[in-house]
Amino acid sequence: MIKILLRIWGLFPHWAQTLASRILRPRFRMAVAALVFDEQGRILLFKHTYRKLAWGIPAGGLEFNEQPKDAIIREFFEETGMTIEVVDLLLADSSPHFHHVSLVYLCRIIAGEFKESHEISEIKYFDVDNLPLMLSDEKDLIRKIHKEKYNHELA
Repeated sequence: MIKILLRIWGLFPHWAQTLASRILRPRFRMAVAALVFDEQGRILLFKHTYRKLAWGIPAGGLEFNEQPKDAIIREFFEETGMTIEVVDLLLADSSPHFHHVSLVYLCRIIAGEFKESHEISEIKYFDVDNLPLMLSDEKDLIRKIHKEKYNHELA
């Protein structure tokens, strides 16, 4: 049956195959996120103005024709007025809950002072053993990366 369907598919012109693929295939959004740790190993979190669980990691969406590293630098600056540097790609992950792929970068702040925005009302460093109320997936990610980066057990 699959062979027959593939033969029929092959009869369509390329433009029709492309159009059908764009309509029928699941779409994924691309998200970028930054994990910023201070010298004590605490994680920087943003207090989001639009979330019920307000605290979370710095993140945003990738714009068309934008490189992922540029996207997280742009998002961080737009939301805080601060400039970051991407140190390393920590994780590329396809969400089991949503139709998106996330690229999580280890970053460090290199310039600027926090300026409140319409999206972010506050930023604060938290001990990974005492994280605020936030998405459990983000807590798990922070603890996993912290454990790997600082090579010790977390509670």
